[in-house]
Amino acid sequence: MDRRWHLAQSGSDVDTTELEFALMRAFEGFGRWQSECLASVCDLAATGPENAMLHIIRMNDRPKSLKEIARLMNRDDVPNIQYSLRKLLGAALIVRLGAGRSGVTYACTEAGLRVTDDYAVLRRKLLLAEIANVPGFAARLAEASRTLNLLSGIYEEVARVAATHRRG
Repeated sequence: MDRRWHLAQSGSDVDTTELEFALMRAFEGFGRWQSECLASVCDLAATGPENAMLHIIRMNDRPKSLKEIARLMNRDDVPNIQYSLRKLLGAALIVRLGAGRSGVTYACTEAGLRVTDDYAVLRRKLLLAEIANVPGFAARLAEASRTLNLLSGIYEEVARVAATHRRG
């Protein structure tokens, strides 16, 4: 099968492009999984990133600032993050603490704790049980995590380089 096209001419080009398409498909599947799992434990219609934001706010049971949330999610689209925060606030899953530009943090409410706990139980029952049934998959997951973290850094660096070479 010829897998070459404008993005992929050589072997490593093809491998990189295949990985990028697999990453896109995995990202979309992950987002659908997050939305469906959350919908199974509460009535909030949330996107995958909004669900991830809820769990990041809950992480270590410590309130997070907008800046921390953005950094932990590797996002810089502050207006979209603020929209998602308002959605989670409206659903009473999180609460806004403090005041001022730098003193505001977000924490899970009792309802948010319940939802994230229920999500974790369902995640273990469905996803983690399925993963446990694949022989040798734990080691593959660890290697994939290392690879994706490395790739994330590479994408960040080349994005900076591309930004400095923009045309007009």
